Amino acid sequence: MTSVHADQRPNILFVFTDDHAPHAIGAYGGWLKDAAPTPNIDQLARQGVLFENSFCTNSICGPSRAVIQTGKHSHINGFWKNGQRFDNTQQTFPKILQKNGYQTAVFGKWHLAALPTGFDHYEVLKGQGPYYNPPIKSAEGTAKIEGYTTDIITDLTLDWLKNGRDREKPFMLMCQHKAPHRNWQPGPDHLTMYDDVEMPEPETLWDDYEGRGAAAKTQAMTVANHLSKNDLKLTPPRNLTSAQLEAWNAAYEPKNAKFERDNPQGKDRVRWQYQRYVKDYLRCVASVDDNFGRLLQYLDETGLAENTIVMYS
Repeated sequence: MTSVHADQRPNILFVFTDDHAPHAIGAYGGWLKDAAPTPNIDQLARQGVLFENSFCTNSICGPSRAVIQTGKHSHINGFWKNGQRFDNTQQTFPKILQKNGYQTAVFGKWHLAALPTGFDHYEVLKGQGPYYNPPIKSAEGTAKIEGYTTDIITDLTLDWLKNGRDREKPFMLMCQHKAPHRNWQPGPDHLTMYDDVEMPEPETLWDDYEGRGAAAKTQAMTVANHLSKNDLKLTPPRNLTSAQLEAWNAAYEPKNAKFERDNPQGKDRVRWQYQRYVKDYLRCVASVDDNFGRLLQYLDETGLAENTIVMYS
């Protein structure tokens, strides 16, 4: 077996988003492929490996992260539902890399209750975290940072790459976004994106769950019946600054007034709700892709791309 010297070991950048469906990634096709705002993610797919037959061990927010950290199924790592506390004393892959000379860091959504271990540096959201002006928890304490969360997580990641890491060591860096998790609040750069676009509708928009079991019929995730006023942006977020609220109202108030005036009912209302939901969702995805592009650009400009494994999941 040939050993790999420290200066040859690859850096690892793992970018993780929450609820980013494959049909909202251009490289995967699907009915949204022409609208999917993912040129940077698609570039990674073209230049690397596109996983077309992959599976999720546990799709819930926290348990999914616990599986990734440990490589163990949920019933073994002990974290099988949100609201539990991750046992951070158990073996994780960052601890193994750390013991073998890697510098490790994590930024963004953590959602495991217990503090990150196995990381030389961490700056993570408290719980789920808001889309705007998030409190960020680090070894020094918790501080609120003003701005859009997707941008902030990328800013922190880039700052560590530029100023925080030991350049004599390979790094394993996790950049973990809240977006595009419900309730899909777009960033200031994308508030009016797709205003003049009619999004294609999936066949499942009109699924009546006929012939399916009780679980399918009692779930609470339909466009027709389960989107709240917050989901639909009929009410603004509560934690915006005055400038953010002004931009938000400028984007949404005219659309909301039109909705109130037209007051669609039946299938027309479902269609309106779907358009509002899917555009906000893709606006959040667009911000993720823009920020992913910032990371790729930095790796290219600094030459780090030559020896860095980049994963988007």
